[in-house]
Amino acid sequence: MGEKKMWGGRFEGAMDPAMMAFSESIQVDQRLWAVDVRGSQAYAQVLTEAGILSAAENAALQAGLKQVAAEWEAGDFQLRPGDEDIHTANERRLGEIVGEAAGKLHTGRSRNDQVATDLRLWLRGEIDRLHGQLHRLVRVMLAQAETHIHLLMPGFTHLQVAQPIRFSHWLLSHAWPIQRDAARLTQIRSRVNVSPLGSGALAGNPFPIDRNRLGDLLGFDQITYNSVDGVSDRDFVAEFLFCASLSMVHLSQLAEDIIVFASQPYGFVSLDDAYSTGSSLMPQKKNPDSFELVRGKSGRTVGALMGLLTTLKGLPRAYNRDMQEDKEPLFDAVDTWSSALEIASGALLTMNCHGERMAAALHEHMLATDIAEYLVRRGVPFRDAHHVAGEAVKLAESSGQSLASLSPEAWSTLHEACDADIRGVFDMGASVESRDVPGATSLRAVREQLQLLKMRLGGPTAFCV
Repeated sequence: MGEKKMWGGRFEGAMDPAMMAFSESIQVDQRLWAVDVRGSQAYAQVLTEAGILSAAENAALQAGLKQVAAEWEAGDFQLRPGDEDIHTANERRLGEIVGEAAGKLHTGRSRNDQVATDLRLWLRGEIDRLHGQLHRLVRVMLAQAETHIHLLMPGFTHLQVAQPIRFSHWLLSHAWPIQRDAARLTQIRSRVNVSPLGSGALAGNPFPIDRNRLGDLLGFDQITYNSVDGVSDRDFVAEFLFCASLSMVHLSQLAEDIIVFASQPYGFVSLDDAYSTGSSLMPQKKNPDSFELVRGKSGRTVGALMGLLTTLKGLPRAYNRDMQEDKEPLFDAVDTWSSALEIASGALLTMNCHGERMAAALHEHMLATDIAEYLVRRGVPFRDAHHVAGEAVKLAESSGQSLASLSPEAWSTLHEACDADIRGVFDMGASVESRDVPGATSLRAVREQLQLLKMRLGGPTAFCV
């Protein structure tokens, strides 16, 4: 006869082996073992308080579930044929340990509300861990920004040199999105931390269990208020996958900048050997594979989001087996995001910054905007001043001179407001310091950013990596 299925009472024929293999999820969802045990422990307690289980039965179930957890923890849990998923595997093993009482544990409970509960419990824990990883990455960025706060580098738009900025200002431009990712994750956690347990298959629990008590035992903030929605809601998975995807996009953008800046034509930074690889053919190569992989793996996380949304979009209400496909993309996204954060933190923490190469890349044409601003301060409308600055660049290029070497006479031909003191414009440090409003690149403004980010991380001044 083989293993008796928990749903098999009305069936006579055996399931086709190919169908059995196709439908099983135990190899994917077994990582839910701890939360599945925890949910069952709480459910047994509430069944007892409702008078459905005796105190002795509850004690036996609690001891049996503890043993099931210990076997998983020790790596001794033996899966058997017929263990379709983590829920049937744990229930089967519990029955072997405690006997008939195990069959009472499923009273009023469906795998539909059980799996939804397990997934929320598991994801809640992963969110807390990922939140810590996001904060660590921001702390690493803050440490590098503070260490190199006086370095100046070219800022780029369209990958063309634009204006001089602080290296720390560029680095913090990547820290703020990561901080937003952490804040977004906190918001999502509140919607994850809702208990559907007690929803049954879709119509609710027929026994007088206390769902609020059940939620409290499991650390949930609240319960769901519609049993159909309780078993079918996967918004929280989609939201998490969006958060993971957007954060991986942020990491990919950081990776792209680092890859460019680590290349020989730039040489602004170099990665530690621990986060680089070589070439099987070219002995001189030191490749930024750590960040190339971060950039590449962002695509699979975005794909996980698109895959889940595509699965959900056509489902009729309540639980459908299609929803089994929510776990694999979720688990993969958690693993990918977590590993990318770990690698990015380590690579940035050990990264070397080369201020001399950054300074050598600064070009006086980057100060053309400063020329326009010089004229604005002398009463020239900005559009006219912008035109004059462009004419100055054209004149310098056509005459083979630098902007700074143009004669006072040449400047006066460009505009009457140009005096000899225009030469003072050609100072990279002065240009950077002139941009002193909140959020800008002056030393004061960057230090203000540092303090604000530290406050967002929960400490006014001190932090550690």
